[in-house]
Amino acid sequence: MLLDTSGLLCLFDEDESRHEEAESHFDEAVTKLTHSYVLAEFVALAQARRAPRGRALTFVARLQDSSEVEVVYVDKALHREALALLRQRLDKEWSLSDAVSFLLMPRRGLTEALTTDHHFEQAGFVSLLRT
Repeated sequence: MLLDTSGLLCLFDEDESRHEEAESHFDEAVTKLTHSYVLAEFVALAQARRAPRGRALTFVARLQDSSEVEVVYVDKALHREALALLRQRLDKEWSLSDAVSFLLMPRRGLTEALTTDHHFEQAGFVSLLRT
């Protein structure tokens, strides 16, 4: 499964309403993939939610160091592909991070994302934390 920003926040913050559900999906997943743009978004979101910065950065470091999580570092080619996807889908309010995810998921054979974001459903994927 792809680990998206909102899903990481649910894992990170025990006060999030979907925390236990996120933990369950995380523990059960065989494949766990994320990328550098998601991690950047997570740090910004955690800071906006007034989470202690050091705790958020430690959480990211643990993900990066985990043998269970693959982190793709977005390069110039993938960045440009994501921008092209956004230009093709001007009818959607997808973020650049979303576009990177939507390119990586089919390449890795992934259909599910640990996310509350409805944009994944718009792109044909399963959002595991949607109501």
